[in-house]
Amino acid sequence: MKRYILKKISYGILVLWGVVTLVFTIFSINPGDPAAMLLGQRADEEAIERVRRELNLDLPWEKQYALYINDISPISLHSETLESRIYLDSTKYNYVRLIDFGNKILVVKTPYLRRSYQSKKQVSEIIAEAMPGTVVLAIGAIFFALAFGILLGVLTAVHKGRFIDGFSLFAAVLGMSAPSFFSAIIISWAGGYLWSVQTSLPAIPIVLGLIFLAVSFFRKPRTWIKSTEWLIKGILLGLSLIVVNSLTAMAFDFNFLLFSDVAITLPGTGLGMTGSLYDIDVFTGEYLALSNLILPMFTLGIRPLAIVVQLTRNALLEELSKDYTRTARAKGLSSNTIVFKHALRNALNPVVTAVSGWFASMLAGAVFVEFVFNWKGLGLQVFQSLQNDDFPVVMGSVLVIAASFVVINIFVDVIYGLLDPRVRVS
Repeated sequence: MKRYILKKISYGILVLWGVVTLVFTIFSINPGDPAAMLLGQRADEEAIERVRRELNLDLPWEKQYALYINDISPISLHSETLESRIYLDSTKYNYVRLIDFGNKILVVKTPYLRRSYQSKKQVSEIIAEAMPGTVVLAIGAIFFALAFGILLGVLTAVHKGRFIDGFSLFAAVLGMSAPSFFSAIIISWAGGYLWSVQTSLPAIPIVLGLIFLAVSFFRKPRTWIKSTEWLIKGILLGLSLIVVNSLTAMAFDFNFLLFSDVAITLPGTGLGMTGSLYDIDVFTGEYLALSNLILPMFTLGIRPLAIVVQLTRNALLEELSKDYTRTARAKGLSSNTIVFKHALRNALNPVVTAVSGWFASMLAGAVFVEFVFNWKGLGLQVFQSLQNDDFPVVMGSVLVIAASFVVINIFVDVIYGLLDPRVRVS
């Protein structure tokens, strides 16, 4: 088991090294001059050269790269000579001495991600301030995706081939197909503007849905799934009639649908188009605004929700076809007992794997969502830093996201190795 864990950690370190190398190379070939950007256009050449030396920009690429690796590495080599490029500055590093080599010292320290070009703050401080907002958003989106995805996955598996199955799969494919930035814009506009105070919806789909729901009560078997299917069918029929009527009216100036202009007013969501976890009131000061989490959480959770639905459905169908479930039915166990106490427990393994990967991916995928909703998190910080050419913040943020992804995947691999010894020899 120790060898298996060491192998996974080694792979993780290689991945992080590759990410650091790629990101550092990309930002090193940027045509701009960070020193001139920091000092402004009126700065003299001497001041620019001094800042370039402080940022190590006067060195060849390979030496800049070696110094950056030395800064972000938890074990690094430094000097106590003030003029040295690797001077052990106590304002930069929190360190513990390991070995002294004359004027060189091997230390264990917290990674130093350097300072922001714009605010002069340490990048680690900027990330620490922005990270909680992104973590809360990602956790909320994961719980939303799990709660509704597993429920819909079970429903589609149990009612395979019925209307609810096809409708849920269609919605899942639609959710996976929509890009995050497009979904964010639509949801922000619809939930935070169009439906914020109140909205008016066509009465025909709602009325037809209620009529179909009433009809379902007279048909056997009388189940809530059956009633839900009929309600959705009525609403979809009403929407189809309105679309056809609108096309007919535009093409032939003929309105065949009576009461097509009748609308039902519904109360608003009370949500805004933008907002963060904390808002500021001019009288009471800063306060927790959890309502601002709803729309971005829903947006970020759509894609993992769609995947959880499909994974749960396929895995559960496979488990329900196995011998032990048939034996359970032969013994007279109820369907709910077979599904929830036996089959679903085994079917959740691929869901756990997907969730672990999606949580780490959300830290990176939240960039567009946070920008659209102006949610103060790591994604919005990365976007603003790119706009301002604040490369240390971008590089540090990318490194933190990559490290989170690697750590989560190593943790999941180790758990699988403990649960299933066959994984350790693969």
